Amino acid sequence: MSGFAWNAAGLLRKVERRQLLTPSADLVRSPGQIRCGVPQWVRAFRLAWRQLRAEPARLVAAIMGVMFATILVLMQLGFRGALFDTATALPQALQAELFLIHPMTMALFRAEPLPRVRGFQALSVPEVEKAVPIYLAQAFWRNPENGTHRAIQLIGFDAEDGAVKIAGLAPLVPLLKRADTVAFDALGRPEYGNIAGVLARKGTLKVQIGSHEVEVVGPVRLGASFGADGNVVMNETTFRRIIPATRASDASVLALRLKPGADPVRVQAELTRLLPPDVTVLTHAQLVQREHEYWDSATPIGVIFVFCSLLGIVVGMVIVYQILFTDIASHLREYATLKAMGFRNSYLSRVVIGEAVILAGLGFIPGTLGSAVLYRYAASATYLTLDLTGQRCAWVFLMILGMCVSAALLTLRKLRQADPAEVF
Repeated sequence: MSGFAWNAAGLLRKVERRQLLTPSADLVRSPGQIRCGVPQWVRAFRLAWRQLRAEPARLVAAIMGVMFATILVLMQLGFRGALFDTATALPQALQAELFLIHPMTMALFRAEPLPRVRGFQALSVPEVEKAVPIYLAQAFWRNPENGTHRAIQLIGFDAEDGAVKIAGLAPLVPLLKRADTVAFDALGRPEYGNIAGVLARKGTLKVQIGSHEVEVVGPVRLGASFGADGNVVMNETTFRRIIPATRASDASVLALRLKPGADPVRVQAELTRLLPPDVTVLTHAQLVQREHEYWDSATPIGVIFVFCSLLGIVVGMVIVYQILFTDIASHLREYATLKAMGFRNSYLSRVVIGEAVILAGLGFIPGTLGSAVLYRYAASATYLTLDLTGQRCAWVFLMILGMCVSAALLTLRKLRQADPAEVF
């Protein structure tokens, strides 16, 4: 007798021992009507676990399928989160209430120049206290150790205006006043050279950016992103020397600092009415959201991450479906026996759904642990910030649970084919 039939017979013997009903009543009263002190869903869950445990090889295969889906979804969501965290790091570092950008600017790493005079026009609004120009461009950095070139993000602005807040920048403000001095992003990729180590030993370092030689006076901490592998901070004079094509009359972004108590939304509406259509007025939240939407929808990267996550769910669902379907098909006579004993389809459905819930839990735990290890490895290899947050784990568990339950629901049609007449 198989493990499933043994469980069914054992359940019937327990009922008879407790004298809860007579044998003749088994055919007319459902187990849902039997009050034996144990809730029906608990008995179904217990039977589901025994059913899974009876086939160890099949159980391991199902757990591996759920674990694979968990790892794939967690990794894709981790990279997607790192994409948005790094992409919005620069706009998050900008400290102002309103910003002026060119309407054609989709992302800050490739900002279109806008007339700097728009900042002076914005100062005509009484609530605008200061307009700070910020210059953004990319140039080639020559590694001082091996002479190789690599593109790097240049950020030029007046550090004394306080429009940009980057970790480690404050003590370097006096040094950045001098021409041809820069601060290097210590969180950039190692292909730029061991700049942080050299700065720790010598204090300063001469490097070449584009065709211009500059002096690195200290490190800052901003981080690599999908748009740039590293960053260099400098004043606007040094920026124009490195990028001579930059006109003094243009800027990439104009950060508007408002007077205390001013309403940014009202000032934004006033500036939108006042300024020509060659400039867009955004709040800080809108600037960050614009960057987020660019990487999420305007580039294939965001779509790829979503597609791979859905692919993992589909693959996991197919594996769980095959396991449960095979289980029902191989024990169809046992299920028919339970029906003959008085168990309804609703109870048997709970058994199958219970198996799916157990598989979701058993596969999710090792999948999460494996993802935590892969997160650490991927973070050290890519220099991106990958955090396995509790909220992300909770969402993925709900997705995995829904995947397993959905697979179970698809197999219930086969379960309903179990006919008690087949037993006789």
